[in-house]
Amino acid sequence: MKKKIILIASGTFLAIFIGLIAAGNYFYNVAINRSQESVDLHGGGESVTAAKLLSAEEEQKKLEEIIAWTEKQTFEMVEIKSEDGLKLKARFLKNNQPSGKAVILAHGYKGNSEQMPGITKFYYEQGYDILKPDARGHGLSEGDYIGYGWHDRKDYVLWSKFLAKEAGADDIFLHGFSMGAATVLMVSGEKLPEQVKGIIADSGYTTVLEELSHQLKYLYNLPAFPVMQVTSVITNIRAGYTFAEASALDSVEKNRLPLLIIHGDKDALVPTEMGKRIFEIAKSDKELWIVPGAGHTEAYTIAEQEYQEKLKAFWTKATGK
Repeated sequence: MKKKIILIASGTFLAIFIGLIAAGNYFYNVAINRSQESVDLHGGGESVTAAKLLSAEEEQKKLEEIIAWTEKQTFEMVEIKSEDGLKLKARFLKNNQPSGKAVILAHGYKGNSEQMPGITKFYYEQGYDILKPDARGHGLSEGDYIGYGWHDRKDYVLWSKFLAKEAGADDIFLHGFSMGAATVLMVSGEKLPEQVKGIIADSGYTTVLEELSHQLKYLYNLPAFPVMQVTSVITNIRAGYTFAEASALDSVEKNRLPLLIIHGDKDALVPTEMGKRIFEIAKSDKELWIVPGAGHTEAYTIAEQEYQEKLKAFWTKATGK
């Protein structure tokens, strides 16, 4: 009888173990492994406020203006090599009225450097050179996994050095959205060129573990433990990082650069509470702007003029110019 119980227990344990490994590999392939397929994330839709802001006709006209402007610009494709040997690509737009100012715009999950046209146009009109990298595992950049900002942070240090050395930028800002926001927050804890003057993070998450746990709960109605822990181990084996170490909180705690944190109060993809926690832990000169009615990365859509004024004030304070 005792032997039978041991066999049953062993079989049950083995089945659970195999199931967890299978689940971990499944979630790795869905969330981490490079793929051209988009993922329908929880909370990623357009908010009611954004949908009602402009009529379809007004929105179409505005979009056409941005597209027309974008098509007139000549973006140069530039390349660097990462510390681990990947060829990373970016679109670079040199301002025809050089001012020594430059911005690195960081896109979100499954995005690419062709995105963010509205904010690109605004920065250009303010005299900025614009660098828009394809994050590793995205767009034209090499890489077979998504780093959620963690390994990307070292890539963005190199992109900052590129702007300082090759483009002659005197004042550089890093501005990211969603995963790109978490990326620039993680970069903030690194040793950056003195030309980098500030960090702008729009809708960034605290840690990869917390964000993926949030998605797991709502998309699959599953508890984070132990699936996330197993997936993290698999990610460490296959991609070289763990979800817990990929922390914007730890990086921001080390940051000494001015920091502007932007978050919508209706953000269901990256909960607003995450932006507040990032702000609370930051020790540098910092500002938190919670945008009423804005869902995920919708602040620029909902409050464009105020967003632009916030940026101008932040630049001035950070550079003293």
